[in-house]
Amino acid sequence: MDTHDIVESGSMGRVAYARIGPNEDLVLGVEKLCLAEGFRNAFVRGALGSLVDACLGTRSGEFVQIRGPAVEIVSLAGEVRAQPDGSLRAALTGVVADTEGAVYGGPFVAGVNPVCMTFEVTLEEWLPAQKPQVA
Repeated sequence: MDTHDIVESGSMGRVAYARIGPNEDLVLGVEKLCLAEGFRNAFVRGALGSLVDACLGTRSGEFVQIRGPAVEIVSLAGEVRAQPDGSLRAALTGVVADTEGAVYGGPFVAGVNPVCMTFEVTLEEWLPAQKPQVA
């Protein structure tokens, strides 16, 4: 099977510093923030906070549930992309630590990662110049 790299040209736009409230889902909250700011595409540039519980995907397609009461997010990276139907979809990956100090990593599953107290996030808008080109 032949694979291709996709190269996308563009520029960075506005920066938003925002807060996701208690019990709001992390992934859906990031999508909601982008909608509120008018970002069609964005990168997560920074984050600070914890989750009540965390749910991460695995390579095998399974899920790992990390129980709280407070699961700390050690690192978070990701992007939000506009979908063909006009909706936005966030793809967030990170590392979390449970209450015993065990560390887990992987993609956050949308809808099952409730914010504990508040969650601070920095989003940077991405403005594609044209359609991606296959390299």
